[in-house]
Amino acid sequence: MKIVSRFQPPPKTGATAEFEYEGASITAPQGISLAAALLAHSGAYTRQTAGGDARAAFCMMGVCFECLVEVDGLPNTQACMTEVRQGMVVRRQIGLRRLNGCNDS
Repeated sequence: MKIVSRFQPPPKTGATAEFEYEGASITAPQGISLAAALLAHSGAYTRQTAGGDARAAFCMMGVCFECLVEVDGLPNTQACMTEVRQGMVVRRQIGLRRLNGCNDS
């Protein structure tokens, strides 16, 4: 995603992408952020803290990390910094996730 694209609406090509969110099929305009697509879809929370508090996208510019989701099995993905793409599978992120390279032994 180009930096400029975050500050301008996506081109009006009419092209869409279909992706799965929590088992539901969602269609969104290509070129928008995943966070924008999820907010437009339901406005519901996209992650839960370790304490069970519901969170959703807040700053929409990659600073607050409230929009973390799991995309195609990869946790800790910032939805506001991820462009919608055809066929992606998105899940709510529940609780804490391990960081890559973390050794829990």
